[in-house]
Amino acid sequence: MSVAPKRENYDVVVIGAGPAGLAAAATSAETGLSTLLLDENIGPGGQVFRAISSTPVIDRSQLGADYWVGTDLVQSLRASSAEVIHRATVWSLDRNLDIALSIGGASAFVKAKRVILATGALERPFPIPGWTLPGVMTAGAAQTMLKSSALVPDGRTVIAGQGPLLWLLAAQILRLGGRIDRILDTTERGNYFAALPHAFAFLTSPYFAKGLSMMREVKAKVQVVSGVTELSASGDGQLASVSYVAGGRRETIPADLLLLHQGVVPNVNLAMAAGIEHRWDDLQLCWSPVLDANGRSSVAGIAIAGDGAGIGGANAAVVRGRIAARAAVEALAPAVAAKLPAMAMLRADLAKAERGRAFLDTLFRPAPQFRIPSGDTIVCRCEEVTAKDVLDSVAIGATGPNQLKAYRRTGMGPCQGRLCGLTVTELMAQARGRTPQEIGYYRLRAPVKPITLAELAAVPKTEDDVKAVVRG
Repeated sequence: MSVAPKRENYDVVVIGAGPAGLAAAATSAETGLSTLLLDENIGPGGQVFRAISSTPVIDRSQLGADYWVGTDLVQSLRASSAEVIHRATVWSLDRNLDIALSIGGASAFVKAKRVILATGALERPFPIPGWTLPGVMTAGAAQTMLKSSALVPDGRTVIAGQGPLLWLLAAQILRLGGRIDRILDTTERGNYFAALPHAFAFLTSPYFAKGLSMMREVKAKVQVVSGVTELSASGDGQLASVSYVAGGRRETIPADLLLLHQGVVPNVNLAMAAGIEHRWDDLQLCWSPVLDANGRSSVAGIAIAGDGAGIGGANAAVVRGRIAARAAVEALAPAVAAKLPAMAMLRADLAKAERGRAFLDTLFRPAPQFRIPSGDTIVCRCEEVTAKDVLDSVAIGATGPNQLKAYRRTGMGPCQGRLCGLTVTELMAQARGRTPQEIGYYRLRAPVKPITLAELAAVPKTEDDVKAVVRG
């Protein structure tokens, strides 16, 4: 593994070492193209295969067979000629395919002929009253600790929300001997009927048997409350209780830990900062990049693969990574593209991997009351802006997320909109009677991750650079 780029120019640069990035980098390097894989984590795997090379969880049954698929992807990458740099934070990508990154406190620049973004997904914001209290975490954060360090909850634990990851995390916690007191399922009852037209494809997909088995495993050990329509967390400087309404009845239970999850959405910050066109996806309720069948974006030379291209799951991400890489190879070295599986075969693999996805997207479409908060509920955690603050700003003239920055500084903190962006768009759209597409999103610019002046100052400088700013 490298600690700094070995060269200034590469044929293909892949950003993100999750399922899509691992597959894309190995595929590109296999054909002899100079390939660089950049990832900000300590090791490969992304969130799905987090700590795949270092997890202390040895019993394979505890994390499940799907997790260990990642070992084959990592081995394929390591067997290839791809250059890999971990702990590399990519903070800029522009239309010229110039990439700026920080490694070990210093910045570096590389140029690519083709870029494949495999930046994966983020957990959807879950802005309920009390979600910023210590003791309230996302399911993804809990899963990171479980995979990386085998840490599981031992205090009074409540898991709330919906989606496949919620059930997977619950099963993994229980297998490792952790404690779960209650699961609060926020899936809307109407979603079951809406998902029915997609049921056949789901029943014939690999998701069905796995999902059913996992839910049975969890329900045998934990009380599950379905039809939850209201949810809040309370405590004086620390989570003490969780209150919920189900079937018209309110109940409050003591809790030391609340894990929240209502699905994942594409991580679009780097893609948007590069000027790639995005559209509002009304089924997945998020921004998705506009791509062609090969994953190519509106910016020449940049493709997007994996969940950053639209949520499809790990198997689909792997295939999308291979499709994007094959398209890059066809463009740069058509003669060697024949070494790779045919595009028709890859597209058939993708269709198989995505079968049943529409059912999941429809069933687990989060309810409005858990996406669009009101009153004193925090929307922007970084700047402590409430839903009322946003609505007050709309009332005096804020027309969209970018104008809102001038009123309330939303999206201007360290997370740069990752934890509030979707909420702000939907809240303003509702208040103004517009669609999210009409309201828009934050205008994102480099650096898309916080960097220090010292990192910029450490950039290698030529004599011409110095002369440009220093008068002789």
